[in-house]
Order: sequence, then C-alpha cells, then structure tokens
Amino acid sequence: MLECNNIQQIYENIKMNQAYKLNFNKIGEDVTIWEGAKIIDAEKIEVGDSVIIDNFVLLMGGRSTVMGSFIHISSFTSITGGGELVMEDFTTLSSGIRIFTGTDDFLGGSLVNSAVPHPYRLPIRTFVHIKKHAAVGANSVVLPSVTIGEGAVIGANSLVNKDCEPWTIYYGSPAKPMRSRPKEKIVELEAQLRQDLYDQHGNYIPKRDRSL
Repeated sequence: MLECNNIQQIYENIKMNQAYKLNFNKIGEDVTIWEGAKIIDAEKIEVGDSVIIDNFVLLMGGRSTVMGSFIHISSFTSITGGGELVMEDFTTLSSGIRIFTGTDDFLGGSLVNSAVPHPYRLPIRTFVHIKKHAAVGANSVVLPSVTIGEGAVIGANSLVNKDCEPWTIYYGSPAKPMRSRPKEKIVELEAQLRQDLYDQHGNYIPKRDRSL
C-alpha cells in the first residue's frame, strides 16, 4: 500500500499534467487545472505562475485571454463572449460567475444567437479587464466593456455593467459602491510574498526549487 504522502503526490501530478497537456500560448509554473474544467481555444490563452482553475469552469480563449500569477477561478464559473480578457496578478473569481467579453447586437443591427451564421449575426466583441488584487463574488455577472479597478471587490450576486473604482467594495444589481477597501496591508503582503517567492532577478521560484 502506498503511503499517504505518495498518494497525495500522485494526485497533484494528475492535476498538473492536465494543465500542461493543453496547448496554451504561454503557461507558467505551479499551474493546476482540474480535469473537469473545459478550456476552449487554449492557444489564445496565456497563464502565469501559481494559477488554479477548478472543476466545471468553462474558459473560452476568445480573441485573447491573459492571466497573471496567483489567480484562482472557482468552480462553475464561465468566461465567454469571444472578446478579450485580462486578469492581473492576485485576482479571484468565486463560484458561479458569468463573465461576458462580447454580446449579440440586441438593438436590431443583426440577428442574434450563435446558431445564426455570419453575416446575418454580427456580435460585438469587446473586453473585460480585472486589475490586480480584485475579486468577484459568487454568482455575479460581469458584462462586456468593463474594467474592475485594482483591489476592487464585487459582492455576491451582483451585476457589473460599469467600470469599478480601485479599492472599493461594490454590491447590487447593478453594482454600486458601498465602502472603501484599505490597501496598505494587502500591498505590504504582496511585497513580502515577492521577496520570498521570487529570486533576485524577479523570476518566480517554483515549489520544487524552494528550500524547505
């Protein structure tokens, strides 16, 4: 019988292998993608270091998807729309979130829904930009052409249809600013993490190379 530590290592290797089997445009170290995640157009996706994508996530590369480091995308979240997505370092998507980087033209300029071919359907492809240290709460919806500012937090079950200011907590449908979020401690912890987990040249140190 295998020891518990060996079983855990085998389990971790299975999760890691799922990530590296995909043909990403770029992928960093310590990336975990669970087997139940669905990744479409991986060649249009860049992934940084220390990233976790849970089971039952649907991630479509769209025009381009750029993910930084220390990112977690939780289960049952979907990212669709065919546009551009940027998730900067230390960003979080909780469970059940819907992010749309594009939409149909509902103002009458074309037919709608994905079963209709071009040129009868003319979808609008734009972007969603989630800046560093921002987090989106469970079951929220983020519509196209939105920037969520650095350190902003979106409360659960919110509808984000406009840009969100940095270091501000939003909640509601549509999401409205509720209070500020102090950033000093978070910035301090980031600096400490970078000191501990990066070498003198600013390169991330994988888990396997860190001294115990």
